[in-house]
Amino acid sequence: MADLRAEMLINRVRKNRRMLKPWLRRESVSCYRLYDRDIPELPMAIDWYEGALHAAVFQRKRELEPGEAKSLLLELGAALGVAEQDCFLKSRARQKGETQYQALDAGGAKRIVSEAGLKFEVNLSDYLDTGLFLDNRPARQWIGAQAEGKKLLNLFAYTGAFTVHAAAGGAAETISVDLSTTYLDWATRNLQLNGMRVGLRHQMLKTDVLDYLPHAPGNYFDLVVLDPPTFSNSKSMEGTLDVQRDHRQMLSGAWRCLKPGGAVYFSTNNRRFNLAEGLESSWRIEPMSEASIPDDFRDRRAHQLWRLEKL
Repeated sequence: MADLRAEMLINRVRKNRRMLKPWLRRESVSCYRLYDRDIPELPMAIDWYEGALHAAVFQRKRELEPGEAKSLLLELGAALGVAEQDCFLKSRARQKGETQYQALDAGGAKRIVSEAGLKFEVNLSDYLDTGLFLDNRPARQWIGAQAEGKKLLNLFAYTGAFTVHAAAGGAAETISVDLSTTYLDWATRNLQLNGMRVGLRHQMLKTDVLDYLPHAPGNYFDLVVLDPPTFSNSKSMEGTLDVQRDHRQMLSGAWRCLKPGGAVYFSTNNRRFNLAEGLESSWRIEPMSEASIPDDFRDRRAHQLWRLEKL
């Protein structure tokens, strides 16, 4: 049974690679999704990071035990010429209640990868996610293409990938806000990898977004990136954050910060999320989810994205 599953996985990945090859060459993409739960019996997402494999097994239905998933990944790696030490496996479960993802390991499997001519540090071992959300690739490039001479506010900045794209695109100013020192330090390194540095032009702020927004400069920013976690109960914040419950408050704060005609790109990977009613009185709302999911993602619900322009 295991041999049959490995054969199914290898054949599907090879097929996916052949189909993606023209697109990968045309778009110069070097980090991408190889396998996206294509086969129901193999509920895994497998990403290629310039010669390494990063896989997540979804444990909602228990089709795969961790040992079998690891064996499948190593067999796939052998078929693709990837060494065992470059194959990384995580277990991804649905968040419940007041839980959130924590550090998993301290292996420090860091490497530098490229995207649209820019460099980013990824960590393939220590956290559930690598530091670069591949499904947000098109949105990052949209921000970079619009950034020249603009002021960007990056909320829940994570490792600063949106900030790097904006800075490389000629942004006049960027402010990246996150509660995590780990992620802000990571964002700082990403800027430095691309010949930029933190200072008056590119600022990193360690604070709670909900606390920051009421005190942020009004009518100041041209672009806001708002990509909150589905849920957070960080020890550094008071209370909790829930994207469904709190997004109206966050969008209200973003509206106050934006110049007239400015836009917020609001994204969530909460599959059950519904945009609040009545926002049309303050925003011109453009759904962009379908256009923002890249070709390497079979799952067309990887995230939801809206562009909201301030009226």
